[in-house]
Amino acid sequence: MLRVQPKSSRNQIVGAQGDVLKLKVTAPPAEGAANKACVELLSRELGVPKSCLEITSGLASRSKKLFIQCTPKAAARIRQCLQGLCDV
Repeated sequence: MLRVQPKSSRNQIVGAQGDVLKLKVTAPPAEGAANKACVELLSRELGVPKSCLEITSGLASRSKKLFIQCTPKAAARIRQCLQGLCDV
């Protein structure tokens, strides 16, 4: 689960709060700009193509669910990366 704060001063992953990964993005929450910024930020941080990331619920909400399509080998690497991000 993601929790997104749009119109922030910079794009960043804040860290974990419980089972929620908190993100801040500079884009406004209009016309899907904040959703696009979330995908771009996570793509860069996780090292996966944007085409492998899909917001499956919460397109008009600050709370979102993300689907990551990848190979089992990439899933293990992403899991490690997310664990590192959650320890921020």
